[in-house]
Amino acid sequence: MGLGIAASLLRDGARVTGFDPGEQRRDAFAALGGATVTSASAAAEGADIVVSVVVNAEQTEALLFGADGVAAHMASNAVFVSCATLAPAKARALARQLEASGRHYLDAPISGGAQRAAEGSLTVMASGSVAAFDRASPVLEAIAGKVYRLGDAAGQGAAFKMVNQLLAGVHIAAAAEAMAFAASEGLDLRAVYEVITASAGNSWMFENRVPHMIDGDYTSRSAVDIFVKDLGIVIDMGRANTFPVPLASAALQLFVMTSAAGMGRDDDASVARLYAHIAGLAMPGEPVVKTDRS
Repeated sequence: MGLGIAASLLRDGARVTGFDPGEQRRDAFAALGGATVTSASAAAEGADIVVSVVVNAEQTEALLFGADGVAAHMASNAVFVSCATLAPAKARALARQLEASGRHYLDAPISGGAQRAAEGSLTVMASGSVAAFDRASPVLEAIAGKVYRLGDAAGQGAAFKMVNQLLAGVHIAAAAEAMAFAASEGLDLRAVYEVITASAGNSWMFENRVPHMIDGDYTSRSAVDIFVKDLGIVIDMGRANTFPVPLASAALQLFVMTSAAGMGRDDDASVARLYAHIAGLAMPGEPVVKTDRS
């Protein structure tokens, strides 16, 4: 998604310097006309806006304040746009630390995947000060189809994103269970997809992920381990607030089992493969594992 965001900014006419630990992605960005450097601090040197597209809170903190941290290299009144999914409490803590240096923090988790990032049509769930929004506005206009301003302090954007991730994780797990159930009944999976997407049982995740299952293509667009992380945050938030989240908990265990079965870096639709392996089902692209059901 970071490459797509950077490409959208270039297309909008911005001057963008990018860093990614992966040389292949740096080369891909350079091929688009972007400037690349070999460290995060070099990319942030004197920058008015730094956009961070990393996986989790630990990476965000390291990017800001670690050995190659960008915080000290940004312009004095710059804004850090944090697009990672992290716990609200962590977003607030990072914001306090950065804002103490006179810089701004925009809590701006994103939704839409790599395709919408490349199209500049992401959904951004953002919260932060008026100054943070004002400084970040050129980026938000370039990368997003919808920007929701959800509060004047970091943490609110993160909380909204966790509501989204609860639903997304449960919907993926439900879609995988439904398609494996259909396979166990010997149904034509393409016909199931056609019927359900025209019926009340449809969801955005069903419509988006089930084609991966039908094609037997588990090339990662969004990895299983992303939902191990994100639903884990949901569970932690629920426990901290003494709020039950039983559906999210059940979905988390499915993602954990799928990861434990060696599919953590594969597409999150791989939960369907877990069902296939357990039940000995013939799913596209998967060998049948015989089970004794007597």
